[in-house]
Amino acid sequence: MSNPQQLRYSKEHEWLSDAENGVSTIGITEFAATALGDVVYAQLPAVGDTVTAGESCGELESTKSVSDLYSPVSGEVTEFNQDVVDDPALVNTAPFEGGWLFKVRVSEEPADLLSAEEYAALTHSDN
Repeated sequence: MSNPQQLRYSKEHEWLSDAENGVSTIGITEFAATALGDVVYAQLPAVGDTVTAGESCGELESTKSVSDLYSPVSGEVTEFNQDVVDDPALVNTAPFEGGWLFKVRVSEEPADLLSAEEYAALTHSDN
């Protein structure tokens, strides 16, 4: 399992892209997607919602369980991935590409986000 080097990661298994014009893309990691099993439903935050770092902002339901979705940063949601709402399996098949979840205009970024290497150490996965 390879974690893209250009992303940063939360201890709750979300990834965050570098901001473009103040907006970052957020998704869950391949590690989390594998642990969840087949995702069958995604409840994502709506455009205009305010999310807070470390707090629940949605849910992913799989054939195994329901899991809260946590935002790794604080800010305002600018877009959500309608493709994932329509086909939640994208979270499993392309967690770092087409399976992204939402975009946020970042107002605050916690200092404890992890590099790819630090996240790999946390999950004991190959990087």
